[in-house]
Amino acid sequence: MSAAADASVFNKDNPFPAKITENRVLNGPGSAKETRHFVVRIAGSGLHYKAGDSLGVYPTNRSSEVEEIIALLGATGEEPVTPVRAPAPVALRTALTSGLDLDSPTKKIVELVAAKVSDEAQRAQLLALLAPEAKERLEAFLYERSFVDFLADYPSAKFAPQEFVGLLRRLMPRLYSIASSPRVYPEEIHLTVAAVRYRTNQRDRVGVCSTFLSDRVAVNADPVPVFVSHSHFGPPEDGTKDCIMVGPGTGIAPFRAFVQDRVAAGASGRNWVFFGDQHRADDFLYGDEWQEYVAQGHVARLDLAWSRDQAHKIYVQDRMRENASEFWQWLQGGAFFYVCGDAKRMAKDVDQALHEIVATQGGMDIAAAADYVKQLKKEKRYQRDVY
Repeated sequence: MSAAADASVFNKDNPFPAKITENRVLNGPGSAKETRHFVVRIAGSGLHYKAGDSLGVYPTNRSSEVEEIIALLGATGEEPVTPVRAPAPVALRTALTSGLDLDSPTKKIVELVAAKVSDEAQRAQLLALLAPEAKERLEAFLYERSFVDFLADYPSAKFAPQEFVGLLRRLMPRLYSIASSPRVYPEEIHLTVAAVRYRTNQRDRVGVCSTFLSDRVAVNADPVPVFVSHSHFGPPEDGTKDCIMVGPGTGIAPFRAFVQDRVAAGASGRNWVFFGDQHRADDFLYGDEWQEYVAQGHVARLDLAWSRDQAHKIYVQDRMRENASEFWQWLQGGAFFYVCGDAKRMAKDVDQALHEIVATQGGMDIAAAADYVKQLKKEKRYQRDVY
């Protein structure tokens, strides 16, 4: 049986070597953000996906960081090492490039460096961080550092290559919400990815996978190991049902897939999309597509929230509250409600707005509104894809 015929040949443990056929920036030149649209070609893989699924991507680390670590270890890069759970030894350079996570150092390395370092002031500093009462300070200290910082900042603490590798966790795949429908793009998967770039402890940092896709993969050339991660998240099977979708920033990705899918399937249910970002002129991701959907009647409502286009910040949850009456009518009519994006703040704020709308529009107290929302979840009419 060929790989194309057997959908189970490629999976998380045996990813498909896909090609990126498109890599373009979605933001305008004045944006503070760098959001990219990628097209991943999966023809011949036997991989199948549905709207709402995610694509897993195995990245590699930056060669500059790998080479700096090798130099700081006083190694050549060819030393054989055996990473955690590895079946056999590999060269140090290979392990650091594609097998190990160079970020997110743990308390363990602080303990080891404190034991090895010869400078008494540095040892005292590290031991102070390890004190039980210094837990928050230790977390902040580790948050601002990668493993390379410990080698660079505490050079008297010497590590053998295998000892250092033993501190590192496996480099795990990153999951991205798929931004396309297989009904429209059966041999492609589209992604909407925010390139992560920042600076801490006097060093430039990057999101390993977002910059792997953005900077380190040559279009139509380099293989990118991928697999499909199937999800409970997805548009209603009943095409007559209405959908309310809230996806600011890169959270818009699955809803691009939802609307593509519903249009291609001839679904008669209405689509209401809430999108938000900083500036309309530079951050309206897929803006032309959304406006075309509205013009064609495929999106019944498009509510936009631009946080930096006026003195007062406006977010998607504010747009929900402004339209509370109609929002409630859609819910009462059986609409499905979806949220995708930032879990820490946005999803919580949207959830609170949902509870408020249910309480005020439905004439319920807090407990009754909470029960109503719980029932929405039970019926799979309130679904979240948050990260």
